[in-house]
Amino acid sequence: MRSLCSIIGCVLVALWAVGCSESDSTAGIEIGNPEIAQNLGLTAEFSVDYSEAKPVALVKAAAEDEKVVIDTFQLTLSEVRSYCSFYTGVSVDVKNGQQIWPYEDDPAAVLPISFTDGAYVKEAFYNINLKNGGFLKEIGVRFEVGKKEGVNSIYGRIRQNGKEIPFIYEMNNFQLFELMYNHSQIGIQDSAVNLSVEFRVHRFVGGLDLSSAKVGDDGVIRFSKSENVDLWKSLNERFLPSFQCLRFKYTGADGAEYDGFVDDIWEEIVEPLNKNFISNGDFSDGGNEWIFHRQFNGVADTSIVKEKNSNVMRVHVTRGGDFSYSVQLLHENLPLVAGATYKFIFTIWSDIEGEVTARLANSIYNNETNGFQEHVKVSTSGKSFEIEFTPEKTDPNARLDLNLGKAERTIWIKDVQLIRIK
Repeated sequence: MRSLCSIIGCVLVALWAVGCSESDSTAGIEIGNPEIAQNLGLTAEFSVDYSEAKPVALVKAAAEDEKVVIDTFQLTLSEVRSYCSFYTGVSVDVKNGQQIWPYEDDPAAVLPISFTDGAYVKEAFYNINLKNGGFLKEIGVRFEVGKKEGVNSIYGRIRQNGKEIPFIYEMNNFQLFELMYNHSQIGIQDSAVNLSVEFRVHRFVGGLDLSSAKVGDDGVIRFSKSENVDLWKSLNERFLPSFQCLRFKYTGADGAEYDGFVDDIWEEIVEPLNKNFISNGDFSDGGNEWIFHRQFNGVADTSIVKEKNSNVMRVHVTRGGDFSYSVQLLHENLPLVAGATYKFIFTIWSDIEGEVTARLANSIYNNETNGFQEHVKVSTSGKSFEIEFTPEKTDPNARLDLNLGKAERTIWIKDVQLIRIK
């Protein structure tokens, strides 16, 4: 199984091969809106997991010494959405994504999903095609609680003192919720994205003293707004972060809307110090992970050339266009944490002295500068620049902009890095 970005990258590298020679007049295939050779479908699997680490199987059964066992956990799947950025005119609301299921001819369709039975969905998604000309950032799965064919409680057993006591956790704190899976969590196999939606039992109940729960007259422990209320509130706080998505949104029982990150998943992505968050920043994989965009009368092409032991991105601007952003080299899906300190490093030179703009912005959902915007003086000899910054907002999908337009010239770029230093 490979990540979706890797598959896209393979296709882009194939395209890039057309323009890898500096003497080739066809050098520079635009790599925005990557084309995939075949339709790209979607399958999804849903499971309950009892492992401490990332599971390797669809369902990892509860061990005999598990203190909490879930017997029945069902939800109603009401919607699947894709979240992409586009570099051509589209009518999609990029902030709210594009509904890809249910289909237009059956808009009220829902699917009952059993996590405890290890549901696998393929046939119902037969008509989904993720090949939409966009750059995939996230997939969202939306569930309704306690409606239609779903249930509004989790049923299971608590094992203590050699006994098994049945419990019911009521999910009526939630009306509906959406789990949003980051591009780095999405796998592809057999021409389909395979989305794995896991509910992690240890994350849900670990560290809670469930032995203090009051047992009802019928021998059942109930966690609800009227029984074992404090424990019910604790379980409510843990419920959505017990899924392994990157972030979530939900509508509460009060009708208000909330959102948040799954902290352990988020920390895996953003915590490492001195890690380069720019994928393929040395261009060793051709143009993979980069987007070359032209607009507002900008005309340019690209190629990867060798300089001693380095791979260098060459951008040949034949018409500068109306603005500096008429020709852009972009890198998406950069995770930023508000208040952390980062350093952006790159080496650049040109055949003509001039200026380019380097900018780190929030995702294309709102496209506001978040970190820095610097006008860099470029000379005819290679020079490394370092920009230290602290973002004001947390964003899992920030974007690096290198604006290279406004002048006719050839620019060389190499060794691009974005590292967290503290």
